[in-house]
Amino acid sequence: MTWDVFNIIGTIAFALSGAIVAMEEEYDILGVYVLGFATAFGGGIIRNLLIGVPVTNIWNQSTLFTIALLSMTIVFCSPGSLIHRWKRWLNFFDAIGLSAFAIQGASYAHSMHHSISAVIIAAVMTGIGGGLIRDLLAGRKPLVLRDEIYAVWAIFVGLVIGLDLVQNAWHTYLLFVIVVLLRLLSIIFKWNLPRRALSR
Repeated sequence: MTWDVFNIIGTIAFALSGAIVAMEEEYDILGVYVLGFATAFGGGIIRNLLIGVPVTNIWNQSTLFTIALLSMTIVFCSPGSLIHRWKRWLNFFDAIGLSAFAIQGASYAHSMHHSISAVIIAAVMTGIGGGLIRDLLAGRKPLVLRDEIYAVWAIFVGLVIGLDLVQNAWHTYLLFVIVVLLRLLSIIFKWNLPRRALSR
């Protein structure tokens, strides 16, 4: 049940995120669907490749495809004023997707008895992979590589789950809320990792 909940939450959040970015870039309806699907399912495909799960498993998620399609269609057909309101929530959708998918990816790898390093990588790639693909397809600098702390929270999820600190569904939901809050706080207070630019 917990697995299904995080699959649905992450899919909706990232499908909305991808659709809104596509509309910001003035893509047509096909572009909206392509970017939305890539954002919602790209991270899971990358994770499957890395931890040895058949990529074709993605086609067994017909319910999630339907949920993503409905989410994107609602956004595309909504009045412009409502979409502009949703754009203000783009970072919130992104934080929800990051947290939900990082937990889902880490839990998946952990259930397969992979090492803690594999659990962390699964958390990171599932959590950030879709957003990374979204930004590249939209011609933007990937958010994960330039702005506030992002992938660190997925690493945190991988550590917590890999170290067996999550014992039940309530712990999982608490971890989800904590990561969403940490991501939003990193945006509000502009927490950044150290960076260095080479002078020209």
